[in-house]
Amino acid sequence: MCGIVGIIDHRPSDAKEALLRRMLGLIRHRGPDAFGIYLSERVGLGSARLSILDLAGGDQPIHNEDKTVWIVYNGEVFNYPDLRVELERAGHRFYTKTDTEILVHLYEDMGPELLRKLNGQFAFALWDSRQHTLMLARDRVGIRPLFYHVNNGKLLFGSEIKTIFADPEVNRELDFQTISDIFTCWSPLGSATAFKGVKQLLPGHYAVFEKGRLMTQPYWQVSFSLQEDGERPFSSYLEELNALLYDATKIRLRADVPVGAYLSGGLDSTYVTSLVKKHFNNQLRTFSVSFSDDRFDEAPFQVKAVEALQTEHSMIRCTEKDIGDNLPNVIWHTEVPMTRTAPVPLYMLSGLVRENNFKVVLTGEGSDEIFAGYDIFKEDRVRRFWARKPDSTLRPLLLKKLYPDIFSSDAGRAGAFLTGFFKKGLSRVDSLVYSHLIRWENTSQIKTFFSDDYENQAGTVDDFVDRFEAMLPEDYMRWDALSRAQYTEIAIFLSNYLLSSQGDRVAMGHSVEGRFPFLDYRVVEFACSLPQHYRLKVLKDKFILRKAASELIPPELALRPKQPYRAPISRCFMGNQAPGYVADLLSTAGLRKTGYFNYAKVEKLVEKCRKQGGALLSERENMAIVGIISIQLLYHQFIRNFPSCPAEEPKEVKVYKSSY
Repeated sequence: MCGIVGIIDHRPSDAKEALLRRMLGLIRHRGPDAFGIYLSERVGLGSARLSILDLAGGDQPIHNEDKTVWIVYNGEVFNYPDLRVELERAGHRFYTKTDTEILVHLYEDMGPELLRKLNGQFAFALWDSRQHTLMLARDRVGIRPLFYHVNNGKLLFGSEIKTIFADPEVNRELDFQTISDIFTCWSPLGSATAFKGVKQLLPGHYAVFEKGRLMTQPYWQVSFSLQEDGERPFSSYLEELNALLYDATKIRLRADVPVGAYLSGGLDSTYVTSLVKKHFNNQLRTFSVSFSDDRFDEAPFQVKAVEALQTEHSMIRCTEKDIGDNLPNVIWHTEVPMTRTAPVPLYMLSGLVRENNFKVVLTGEGSDEIFAGYDIFKEDRVRRFWARKPDSTLRPLLLKKLYPDIFSSDAGRAGAFLTGFFKKGLSRVDSLVYSHLIRWENTSQIKTFFSDDYENQAGTVDDFVDRFEAMLPEDYMRWDALSRAQYTEIAIFLSNYLLSSQGDRVAMGHSVEGRFPFLDYRVVEFACSLPQHYRLKVLKDKFILRKAASELIPPELALRPKQPYRAPISRCFMGNQAPGYVADLLSTAGLRKTGYFNYAKVEKLVEKCRKQGGALLSERENMAIVGIISIQLLYHQFIRNFPSCPAEEPKEVKVYKSSY
């Protein structure tokens, strides 16, 4: 795992090396083990390496036999041993033992088609000096990030946006369309970022930069078009799933450093950990985070999992103060505003991993998206059933099966409120995004805290839906309702939030690489081809995965209802332990300075929160608090006070110069 950066400029410049060093210095957390630069008259590539394979000989940039093709690479290709054998038989010669070198030789033989042979998680930049072209590429589901900026024939790219801002010629300005989208669906939409002029390469895409122009192309996408009819026996599907997950986990253990695992106590991480413990590593190290607030804590289940698996386990306990204190660090690493605090404990967890001298961990992320594990999929099913008889008083009672604790509390008032919430827009079943629409409309109400100027720019939920619908596959409406809901969740949320703010960015903030067996593209394609009732059987989520897991882990964990991963919010920023920066950011002067928010409305929200001891009543108010604070932080870190140079530039840098 690494961080990569680069420049292509038709104007020759001797300043490229200095700029590349600044860019690398800003992401040295991604790869503190070695630094390398390739320079030619118009091209510069840079790498900050986190060494995991071929520790002694795998420094980047890496080249082909005649040094006409160069690459900087962030990630892993897990099937590289097989590919290396094929390439050696074809006559290619290798000078390292890394998976990186596989790519330059595959490119020589196949060009961009090489991507179809890769099973991995990666982002890379490959310079072909013969053709004078640069190829950028990103893995199928978007596990590893890659950002770029093009202006006047000049391309800048990097693993993080801050590398692009290392160039003083690039304007730094928030993109309010994206901010509005985040205040609707929690994440940027498509290739957008929180900053104007900065884009991200989409998952499953590559791009070619030639003659000052960047052209992007897809090579893979999630699809439910090949869903099977269920004619073969269920046992056959189960056998195939077990075999796929076994191999997906096995190849993700390939490393020249120890590999640990996250163990949350839920189905997904426990299943992955069990596979490793039983088949590959009896001395497995596991890591988890617990909370001082019992509403969010899964520690009792983590203890049960550790006792059942007998792993050597480390746990970090996260308090509300920890979340408040660490949010600025998380915003610096994620480079995006957020409406939840969930990334912060995961940032702390990766710190625990690093403190224990681990660089690589397996996680269970991705399972809920591909096997229909989220409540939103069950809500969609209940609401569609209810919509057939909207006046029924019995059909909405199915919501009790989803939220029994809510319906049994507060003398039924909370249950009545929830029923009323899910009845909104009940009849709009023809909407392409019916599953998500009421949640988006609820979240978007926090945009009322924008200042008048920005609220007018924000646009409506319908505007957002129109832009998303324009991105949908042509045969989307031929899929069943569950598949459409899953695709919506994957396309909007998986890469741009879960694998970013809660994945790569907070893990690499402590130089830790996460690996995701459930997101092996073979597993994803298998899950998408399943008959829908093997994903969600009536209201039983992850049906086939729970059956597979019950053969390997204790039933109380295999059959345990999903507990959504959440973290405390408003009390982290209000009350006696409020971090000092919050008062400045939310003061009238602080809000006027940025101009993004209506300070009178924010003042009322803050006062209400303080009067209640930091405990806001509604989820929407909690999201507003985090959203406002995080946007204010983003402004101060990236617009107002962006460092003119990194705190520490790499000193020992291998520089390769070429006349090409």
